[in-house]
Amino acid sequence: MRHALTYDDVALVPQFNNIPSRTEPSLESWLTKKLKVGIPIIAANMDTVISQELAEILIAQGSIPIFHRFTPFQEQKKWVKKFKDKTFISCGIHKLEETRELLDLGAIGVCIDVAHGHSDRMFSHIEELKKSHPGKEVIAGNVCTPMAYHDLVNAGADAVKVGVGPGAACTTRMVTGFGVPQFTAVQDCARIADKLRVPLIADGGIRTSRDVVLALAAGASTVMVGKLFGQTLESAAPKRKSKKYPSGYEAKFRGQASADFQNEFYGGLKAKTVAEGIDFWGPVSGSAEELLTLLLGGVRSGMTYGGARNLKELQRKAEFVQVTATYIQESKPRPD
Repeated sequence: MRHALTYDDVALVPQFNNIPSRTEPSLESWLTKKLKVGIPIIAANMDTVISQELAEILIAQGSIPIFHRFTPFQEQKKWVKKFKDKTFISCGIHKLEETRELLDLGAIGVCIDVAHGHSDRMFSHIEELKKSHPGKEVIAGNVCTPMAYHDLVNAGADAVKVGVGPGAACTTRMVTGFGVPQFTAVQDCARIADKLRVPLIADGGIRTSRDVVLALAAGASTVMVGKLFGQTLESAAPKRKSKKYPSGYEAKFRGQASADFQNEFYGGLKAKTVAEGIDFWGPVSGSAEELLTLLLGGVRSGMTYGGARNLKELQRKAEFVQVTATYIQESKPRPD
């Protein structure tokens, strides 16, 4: 039986540093084989996350928004017409012609989202899109094994999303028993990604900049963040006043496999299926710009501890140690 680890189970060992300032490291990375981003953070393409306001902030910061697919087709067309070659769209493994029409309107690429992306139907969908739109970028996922990553790349994917079950609103592991701890999933897939030169997107399990640094050091080219963006002022999440939190507001975050979402979007759960996600209300944390400042500041600081001027150097020099649960306790402030 193999041993597998979460982000809480590991730490990075500091390396010799000759970087005079935390502002010096470059955060540029690759989202796909042909597409560079100025920062290695992507907002999750979820209905309670991505909004027009958030998309504009992401673009200004050097990221690329990926619009979700759970709106009427006419709304998706309006989105693409507004952002043109600054946005990705999303699709499942149905409605191929609608996806092609959105690509024709100017979207730079598509993210194909399937809960278990290692499937023959996914391969066929990638191949069909690449056949009709060879110049468009295709992100495919989600998977959590090197073989699955390899197979999606062979099918034509220009980037692969890695993560099955680590999301804040996901219950797949609890319902099915399947899923690889996220640090190990990223690190294992990254070994293949390094050889195939196709970027890996670490999707899920991000709570602080610490997790972002660990994911990048483990080999991810970018990190997809859901709940943290969902709780910003500019997110698409429904919001209401609340005296429980300093901001005075709370936001609703949900997984796309939650009963709440499926009841609203599909009119109920499909026969012989159960929900694999939840919905919940949490504090509005502040603006998306403030969140990005915190996350990117942590990454820059982490890179100096890793003696790295860029993300490739961070990955090359990364030295991990396995830690116990008490490491997290020792690492937190203890004013009492």
